Amino acid sequence: MGSPGILQIGTVRSAVRTPLRGVPTVVRFAFASLCLSGINLTQLAAATDARADEKPFSLSAIVMANHPVNQCVPTKALGAGVDGHERDECARMFTDKNIAEMRSAGFGPLTYRLRTELAGEVWHWNPRGTWSNPANQCGYWISDDSLAEPINLSYGYRLPRRGNTIDQANDDGYSRITDGNEESFWKSNPYLDSHFTGEADDAHPQWVVIDLGASRPVNAIRIHWGAPYARQYRVEYWSGDDPMHLHADRKDEWRLFPSGALNRGSGGDESVRLCAKPLAVRFVRVVMSRSSQASAQISDDIRDRLGFAIREIELGSVDPPAPHSGRASSRNHFHDYIRHAPGRYGQTVIYVSSTDPWHRAEDIDYKIEQPGLDFILRSALTNGLPVLVPVGVLFDTPENAAAEISYLRQYPLEGIELGEEPDGQWASPEDYAALYAGVARRLAAMNPRLKLGGPSLQNFDGQLLTWPDTSGNRSWMTRFLKCVRSAGVPFDFFSFEFYPFDNVCTDAAPKLLQTPKRLGEMMTSLRADGVPAAIPWLMTEYGYSVFAGRHDVDIEGALFNADTVGTFLTLGGSNPYLYGYEPNYLEDELQCSWGNLMMLQLNPNSDELNRLSSYYGAQLITKEWMQPTNETHEIFPVSVSSATLTPTLSLARERRTTKSPVRVDPQKPTGSSAVSVYAVRRPDKQWGLLAINKDPMRTAQLSLEFDFSGARPQATFVGSVDVIRFSRDQYEWHEDGPNGHPIRSLPPAHFTQEASSFYELPPYSLTVLRGKFPD
Repeated sequence: MGSPGILQIGTVRSAVRTPLRGVPTVVRFAFASLCLSGINLTQLAAATDARADEKPFSLSAIVMANHPVNQCVPTKALGAGVDGHERDECARMFTDKNIAEMRSAGFGPLTYRLRTELAGEVWHWNPRGTWSNPANQCGYWISDDSLAEPINLSYGYRLPRRGNTIDQANDDGYSRITDGNEESFWKSNPYLDSHFTGEADDAHPQWVVIDLGASRPVNAIRIHWGAPYARQYRVEYWSGDDPMHLHADRKDEWRLFPSGALNRGSGGDESVRLCAKPLAVRFVRVVMSRSSQASAQISDDIRDRLGFAIREIELGSVDPPAPHSGRASSRNHFHDYIRHAPGRYGQTVIYVSSTDPWHRAEDIDYKIEQPGLDFILRSALTNGLPVLVPVGVLFDTPENAAAEISYLRQYPLEGIELGEEPDGQWASPEDYAALYAGVARRLAAMNPRLKLGGPSLQNFDGQLLTWPDTSGNRSWMTRFLKCVRSAGVPFDFFSFEFYPFDNVCTDAAPKLLQTPKRLGEMMTSLRADGVPAAIPWLMTEYGYSVFAGRHDVDIEGALFNADTVGTFLTLGGSNPYLYGYEPNYLEDELQCSWGNLMMLQLNPNSDELNRLSSYYGAQLITKEWMQPTNETHEIFPVSVSSATLTPTLSLARERRTTKSPVRVDPQKPTGSSAVSVYAVRRPDKQWGLLAINKDPMRTAQLSLEFDFSGARPQATFVGSVDVIRFSRDQYEWHEDGPNGHPIRSLPPAHFTQEASSFYELPPYSLTVLRGKFPD
């Protein structure tokens, strides 16, 4: 029997979708508490300005110009994404005027993001459709794939059989397992039953994890089963700190309670004495196999009889019997540590392996709207290019996904992304692979030319880990890919998201230095886990943080985005898609800093938009570093080093010659880490160098050389060099709470200079150098 798995959240990812997308509110509050005591951003900015006249530092950049490491057509590679938003905001965001302004940033391809998959909701991508139980307007939904009136808006529907307390979108739902109502219940996804997967009956055990919030003495559990119930299940406890946030250097595990193996479950209300003496535990898991396949009511739909259902759970301790007593004692009392309440913050937190997509017409969630598929795909936002579109997988049905792609036969599609962030929804790699395969088979049968892929992983640090399988393998991606290969279904591209920094309340300068390393380690880890290098890698969302903050709207946002795109392409990535394409408003999610992932700012009092730093940074990449043409550009690696002994090397020497500890100022970057340089050979025969100075205080003096590995002598620019620069001279943000705005918002400066032994990069700046060298 395979072991269920779960992810490492690590640095939790997603995009800041208003409100926060991709981060549980419990994490948000934890960071808010931390950040309220953090460094004041205004004070940091003042300190930075006071030291902006520090002595310049010198650097050397060597372009390895003999062999390119990647190629791209910028008009087809550099993209952006659109997403769901608060009620009535789509009409405000997607006006013709705003769309024209969005397109002027220079992005080419478009990806459509699916918020409902993060909210644990079913997506009625077409409001017209059919219910499996039409008489009662409930059951399993299939949107209509016939062409009729254009779809301009769509909505998600909450799941009344929900199991997770936390979700990755609005996070305003709750688990039915601890809601205190025995008329409601959680039910697992019937599409994971062998009836649909074709696998062994025990291939996809389902589980419930209970987080008591702190260690408590536990020796008993009461499960109020729904239908179908588990004929076989086991109750386990976690040996370490947190099973939902795993670390490579820890070997914690789930351990069976001494009397936790139940092989003859009978349903109803079952009480189990797990051990004689209570154990101090915080996390408890119930793992279910062998479903009773019974339905709570008469139904012809087999999906009602598949999976497992729980109405309520009690977990705690039972008092020992009174000493020297032969009969039951009043001391033999059950102490339930679970908080039962129909609300996100009143109940004990529950995590589940999957959720049944059964729902009702009354479950529509009007708080969030997805822009209609027709509205987006017929708009100028596509630039006439095929669009990357999603289908629901985790909280939807294969039938609804197939109907969506059937409907979209009228449009050119770049690819189909199956689901979104399964790792962030606590799905095991085996369960997600089974659901992926079920959808992929249908779509491939409809049109074998479709490009299918995913899984749009959340950001993570180190390695994406999961609970070990029977062989001890903890790699989420390795196990997912193994299952996909075994299923024989297409996996034509790989997608992930990059949001590396959680804390938006502290200075961005030291974090910006880490950007290339963070992304490089993430991609290296994924390759080591078996993601094929031969298929396209899509970074379907990227941004400084999942949390809205000032860094998104100040110049740091432009620096981060440019560094991310340059690193991704140099490491072999295919398509980076900016998140935050739509105009939006400021948010203060951690009560320390107003901002948002956006390149254009909506004005509540007019229809005018403010152009933010990310807008100009995008233009600099799409129109200046690269040519905005449908021609191939070649990417070359660049080595950057300090022209003189770096502080890092000096420090190493000092350690060898002194017994005293050497203190390092983590806020002050070394020269080579402070500057990133990315090189492209353009179709017009010019070389474009994108140089990013991430030092907020010092100007960098950058010398350039092109190395051909002995094929020809080293060279440097000659003649005239075009310089395009974006710095604080062009952009300044005025912080004023929800009324913050740029008080200087100018396009990058353009000028020409003669080739030089070095080129100046102002503090916190983006610079494009374009030139040629002798043939």
